[in-house]
Amino acid sequence: MKIAIIGAGNMGGAIARGLAQGSIIQADEITVANRSIGKLEALKAEYPEICITSDNAEATKTADMIILAVKPWLMETVMKGLDIAKEQIVVSVAAGITFETLAQYSKAETMFRVIPNTAISQLESMTLIASHGAGKEQEQLMLDIFNEMGMAMLIPESQIAATTALTSCGIAYVLKYIQAAMQAGIEMGVYPKDAMKMVAQSVKGAAELILKNDTHPSVEIDKVTTPGGITIKGINELDHAGFTSAIIKAMKASK
Repeated sequence: MKIAIIGAGNMGGAIARGLAQGSIIQADEITVANRSIGKLEALKAEYPEICITSDNAEATKTADMIILAVKPWLMETVMKGLDIAKEQIVVSVAAGITFETLAQYSKAETMFRVIPNTAISQLESMTLIASHGAGKEQEQLMLDIFNEMGMAMLIPESQIAATTALTSCGIAYVLKYIQAAMQAGIEMGVYPKDAMKMVAQSVKGAAELILKNDTHPSVEIDKVTTPGGITIKGINELDHAGFTSAIIKAMKASK
């Protein structure tokens, strides 16, 4: 399968690098197009087999799948500059651009909306995938591709706004917790870099407990909150300060 990626910015570049490191798509089957030659040259230096070009139309001419990793306000201009055939698969990474809108700019019968988060650069993204006109095999292919860059989940388009708040926006809220906990560590006499690593690893460990054991946060919290212990005192302080409510409000505001 030949893949064309339009845009070599943070998301387009990360997807290209992730694909090149995976086992499903060969690096020499990937073409990346971008106006800025600097980003393309940086990509080529890392993965010499990837094809690069500044011509969007040239990149997509023979592609089986076209991944549009451009800003939402550029989608119309970019797509109108391409002659997308009905048999080509269109994958949009642009937030807020619906299938209905995408259908206005191309003849493609099969389309996907893909919402990764910034951890895709570390192959640890939580990626949301919605499909339109796709068969089960095509949906599975998309899941397989993006599962190599973290974890991917198929969702209906109607849930994109809510799930984007949980994943793409949510990663910022997790980072905000890490930052706050790090500041507490500094106040208690821990060096900043040490505090940052301690808290980040604790967050990573908590996530692994949930994902690998298929357990519930409450179950894992109970394991470390002994009667009269120090953890329950901190948990109660979080609840008194409205921690749970603040997270819920943040997620709903992002939606």
